[in-house]
Amino acid sequence: MADLDDLRARWLRALLPARDGACFPEPYRYADALLRRWSEPQRRYHTVEHLTAVLDHIDTLQEYADDPDVVRLAAWFHDAVYLPERSENEERSARLAERALPEAGVGPEVTAEVARLVRLTVTHDPAGDDRNGQVLCDADLAILAAPPSAYAAYTAAVRQEYHFVPDDAFRAGRAAVLRQLLDLPRLFRTPYGQGEWEATARYNLAGELEMLSPDGSPAP
Repeated sequence: MADLDDLRARWLRALLPARDGACFPEPYRYADALLRRWSEPQRRYHTVEHLTAVLDHIDTLQEYADDPDVVRLAAWFHDAVYLPERSENEERSARLAERALPEAGVGPEVTAEVARLVRLTVTHDPAGDDRNGQVLCDADLAILAAPPSAYAAYTAAVRQEYHFVPDDAFRAGRAAVLRQLLDLPRLFRTPYGQGEWEATARYNLAGELEMLSPDGSPAP
């Protein structure tokens, strides 16, 4: 169970360095509004627990970011809008950041960087010199390297979020996503992610893909 008070404190620690010092609305109102979004009933994986995990992974990876607090703000917004039946969740989440952060006292440069990072989670394909993007994407994908029981819980939660999709269609779509990930030359871009998560993540993805195959054949 996520500690909401701790999350509110973490929000404040990330937000305060980005504010310009003027008088703006009480900052916790934005944390509370975002936490309400992360607690919506249609969510099974993209929950406050996922937000907490991503923030924890950013703490692990922070040395690789140019501005870890900006990456943390992007984590708060990266799935703030989440409707499984819609395909533009990342874009809508980025636009939410573009509206909310200036109201909270954040300047245009940081706001633009947060929105850029949120949009980057569509592809999880940061440039070689995009240190902030590499940290956010690695933190978001770290679940792929979870231990077997946690990975099984993750895949079950994803299936629950897409409960409205027939089984055959879900298996086909999920298999396509897994193949796309396995085809990437690297899943993780930070040195830590490559060293600690890459091999396990590929093992998990290949195993899930094999289970989704109608004949149980191994992934290529």
